[in-house]
Amino acid sequence: MMKYILVTGGVISGIGKGIIASSVGTILKSCGLHVTAIKIDPYINIDAGTFSPYEHGEVFVLDDGGEVDLDLGNYERFLDIRLTRDNNLTTGKIYQILHLSSPVVPHITDAIQEWVVKQAKVPVEDDHVEPQVCVIELGGTVGDIESMPFIEAFRQFQFKVKRENFCNIHVSLIPQPSATGEQKTKPTQNSVRELRGLGLSPDLIMCRCSTALETSVKEKISMFCHVEPEQVICVHDVSDRLLEHCSIALVGKYTKFSDSYASVIKALEHSALAISHKLEVKEEPVKYHEAWQKLCSADGVLVPGGFGVRGTEGKIHAINWARNQKKPFLGVCLGMQLAVCEFARNTLGWTDANSTEFDPESKHPVVIDMPEHNPGQMGGTMRLGKRRTIFKTNNSVLRKLYGDAEYVDERHRHRFEKGFHFVGQDVEGERMEVIELDDHPYFVGVQYHPEFTSRPMKPSPPYLGLLLAAAGKLQSYLQKGCRLSPRDTYSDRSGSSSPDSEISELKLPSISNE
Repeated sequence: MMKYILVTGGVISGIGKGIIASSVGTILKSCGLHVTAIKIDPYINIDAGTFSPYEHGEVFVLDDGGEVDLDLGNYERFLDIRLTRDNNLTTGKIYQILHLSSPVVPHITDAIQEWVVKQAKVPVEDDHVEPQVCVIELGGTVGDIESMPFIEAFRQFQFKVKRENFCNIHVSLIPQPSATGEQKTKPTQNSVRELRGLGLSPDLIMCRCSTALETSVKEKISMFCHVEPEQVICVHDVSDRLLEHCSIALVGKYTKFSDSYASVIKALEHSALAISHKLEVKEEPVKYHEAWQKLCSADGVLVPGGFGVRGTEGKIHAINWARNQKKPFLGVCLGMQLAVCEFARNTLGWTDANSTEFDPESKHPVVIDMPEHNPGQMGGTMRLGKRRTIFKTNNSVLRKLYGDAEYVDERHRHRFEKGFHFVGQDVEGERMEVIELDDHPYFVGVQYHPEFTSRPMKPSPPYLGLLLAAAGKLQSYLQKGCRLSPRDTYSDRSGSSSPDSEISELKLPSISNE
């Protein structure tokens, strides 16, 4: 019998429901269970494709081209599974399959339940085994008017599937005002009271707090929230113990909101973890001179994807600096396209070289519209999902980082293409996918988004290459056949010495091409 775990949130949004849901799923998977996940977003949009990153954070892209909430990225990273667009349920999708005149109860609530039951059975792993547990995250906060139909749907659902097959985890905040230093339980009490008033009673209460939960506080929550003390789980902030540091300048457009680049930052963290370095991402929006100071003090430079002309010239200047100063550089999607523009302008002498997205009248359009792109339309016009990239040379650094693979399958989200010949192309040989620069520690650009397939134990090769180069370890890594030894986790820049004890070399998990 399928087991369902519903994760709800209270007090504030952005409290970490996605991480909690992913962690719970990971624990169950480590016990030998097959786990899938569904994210519910109570907004009217069909998907997250046309949201501004400032409104909703990053748009995560799945293998099937689905543009979904960034929490599905957490599920895939933690559980190492492959989800589809139907694992992200929105109010818009429910309305799309029903008549607008349909009453909320029972038509809309029934449609929600039917969607969950159907999608929970879809295999998400390579063995194609039907999942045994479905973790469902309900976006927003208990009490939001837009989430009420979903709360009611799950109130009914818990009885349809039998109570022993249904678990509700409620994630709440325990604030600790600096004036008193006292952990406050009242917001959690009120949140649980409202949830119970809507017909759902939490089986576990996950308490997000800055310091470990005091015993008396735990007992108080237990008493007033109708759960046993052992059902109150403390999830407090912890410090990072890594000693070696590596800094990356993130030259992006949406740096005011860190969730705008959630997968990019996670991919950097995975790679930093692999080489035992503490990552510092320099991405705060600052004024011109301060921004250049941050860029110049970084160990590496990353220009991520984006849309629109705003900020592109500043990115080109940053890329020019990284190229000339031999600073490790990775360009992703738009970042790669701008690297092509920079090289064409400053090395080939094509001073007006540009993308037709930004300058349709350029005499040197080194980045052009895709044939299938309708310039007047924003939605549904992009090249999305998993596509194959074939390496055209044997001595490519990125090819070596991918385990000397002949090709890689990575996810795309873009509208424009290059007109250059580089080291990686698509299957038809029409689209240039990978660029590299000789006589440089690491200068790589990729048209795809490798951050979407990065995993904590299987870091994305382009990002790993950037971190290794920034830490001064890339050449050693390549010479050893892309193996990490304990000594490689210590930076040449810091002067630190590695442990004296000889430990057998650690090989990173290989990147599958399937």
